[in-house]
Amino acid sequence: MLGIGRVIVHTGDGKGKTTAAFGAALRASGHGMQVAVVQFIKGAWNYGELKAVEKCSRMEVIRIGSGFTWLADDPAEPRRLAEEAWGTARDLALSDRYDLLVLDELNCAVVEGYVSVDDILLLLSKKPARLSIIITGRGAPPELIEAADTVTEMRCVKHAFAQGVPARKGIEY
Repeated sequence: MLGIGRVIVHTGDGKGKTTAAFGAALRASGHGMQVAVVQFIKGAWNYGELKAVEKCSRMEVIRIGSGFTWLADDPAEPRRLAEEAWGTARDLALSDRYDLLVLDELNCAVVEGYVSVDDILLLLSKKPARLSIIITGRGAPPELIEAADTVTEMRCVKHAFAQGVPARKGIEY
């Protein structure tokens, strides 16, 4: 028996929210659990985590997003993609096929007004009891923080990028 699933939120302005979620996903996969990751917002960047996941037979990553929403040629496109990602996330959560579902950057989709907090809370109330869900992204709304079992806030104390140091492959992405 896997027990009762958890709702975990990684939020804040610091680095590491997605990395922490992928670490938990790899851990779950290593224990034989079925894992799905739905990435909201993020575009076609070549993240190292995605290459690692290709080697994990119990994990799948579904990327639906166009990248930085403020750079979209058509402002309706990020909304459409976020709504598509939300529909996919909802279907996966209710499918009873997974033990862990990571909703990467869902908080950002909420902040942008693409997904409603009420819809998320409804899904959390309907999910299979054994399913754990990890939600990442800056700006987690208070209602989601209240509904979560565990919340971690990543806080930026110092960042190399602010000092003109570019992101490094394998370390920051």
